[in-house]
Amino acid sequence: MKKLLFASTALIATASVAAAEVKFSGYGRFGIGYQEDRTNVTQTTTTASGATNQFSADSDNTILVSRFRLNIDANVETDGGVEFQGRVRLQADEDSDTGEQNEAGLNGARFSVIYGGLRVDAGNVSGSFDNLDDYFGTEPGLEEFLGQYSGINYSFLEYSSTGSGANAVFFRYTVGDFAFSASYDQDTRFLGGGLTDDRDRWDVSATYAFNNINVSLAYGETDEGAGVDKESLTVLTIGAELGDFYGTVLVADDDVVNSNEDGTAYGFSVAYDLGAATTLQLVYGDGSADNDTRNIGVGAIYDLGGGATLRGAVGEIKDGDDDGKIRADFGAQFNF
Repeated sequence: MKKLLFASTALIATASVAAAEVKFSGYGRFGIGYQEDRTNVTQTTTTASGATNQFSADSDNTILVSRFRLNIDANVETDGGVEFQGRVRLQADEDSDTGEQNEAGLNGARFSVIYGGLRVDAGNVSGSFDNLDDYFGTEPGLEEFLGQYSGINYSFLEYSSTGSGANAVFFRYTVGDFAFSASYDQDTRFLGGGLTDDRDRWDVSATYAFNNINVSLAYGETDEGAGVDKESLTVLTIGAELGDFYGTVLVADDDVVNSNEDGTAYGFSVAYDLGAATTLQLVYGDGSADNDTRNIGVGAIYDLGGGATLRGAVGEIKDGDDDGKIRADFGAQFNF
């Protein structure tokens, strides 16, 4: 009887495993990164008597940069064709201030339900802006440190690779050449003394694709609570993929609490396949506000085959009226 019971249990467990699927994917990258006037590092030391001393030191402008990312995806599909998915991510990066290695850690989980053109995500999710491919466009560099969106200061809902992320909901529906999406995040923060601060954040977007051209319009709002003005962001993106050319244009209007960051943001990015496994990249981003950040730079990717590439970039990053600073990197990336 026990043998029959064990055999039945093993059969059920095997059937369960066979119906489900677990996948691993990700990438690794490593190389050299240069940043002009890299951030000062404040260190604290403790003496034998228990006293603490703090001192500041300049970190090296050139450091070893690296990242290892492992996605763990599990999914199962019902008899009716409904797919359930779950994802966690393991990631390790260097400390960008000191160049020292950080420990790897798991992030918050994301859960998904997919049926036909409908997708619903819950947990650590990306919002409508974060899901617009042409919002990011081409980001040159091993670390992808330059972007056409640099003049935008609004904080929208993003997927967190190293933290718990926001416990939010994202919805997307695709029908023909149209795609519609929306997300909602009720960020409740405890202030102490039994008080809470509800920070409602939501966004919506619509995308139309035709003849290798995508046009997207997105809008989002954040309610910071009583006594604080609402923040908002409107973004229009256009992306085109024509043969060996890929280009994007972005125009946005953000309304944030800091009046020195309000205004129009704009930028573009270009990638061109030269052949011989080489792709050149160009990006520019800026804004009309006094404290907006300007990005401008070029990059290149050389395909080694088998999912491995050499890549790097050089550019200038300028915050408001501050002097521009040069940043560059070069290294290898392998996808798996």
